[in-house]
Amino acid sequence: QVQLVESGGDSVQAGGSLRLYCAYTPSWSCMGWFRQAPGRGREEVARIIKYDRTTYADSVKGRFTISQDNAENIVYLQMNSLKPEDTAMYYCAAEPAGVYCTPWRAFTYWGQGTQVTVSS
Repeated sequence: QVQLVESGGDSVQAGGSLRLYCAYTPSWSCMGWFRQAPGRGREEVARIIKYDRTTYADSVKGRFTISQDNAENIVYLQMNSLKPEDTAMYYCAAEPAGVYCTPWRAFTYWGQGTQVTVSS
């Protein structure tokens, strides 16, 4: 049974950092982080394709890092130098092991979201 659990969202001041976690079982081939702010469309923030290929939205390059812990089946999103415009609900998404992932492939499984709020 597929399970996808996110955590790590919080309220921080601008310039601060947060680390989001996404645990996926049983195993995955690619995972991504998306965000959606009120009144705006969903935006792909970062993606990781096993084992080390990563992509980022231009708006977060140099500030956010997506990485994996193979032993724990967890994908992290380290967010530094946070800005008020980073405020959004952040969602983790995944494709199961065995699927051929590309930077453009749509994700099948989604988490419930974790809220990130950045105040100025």
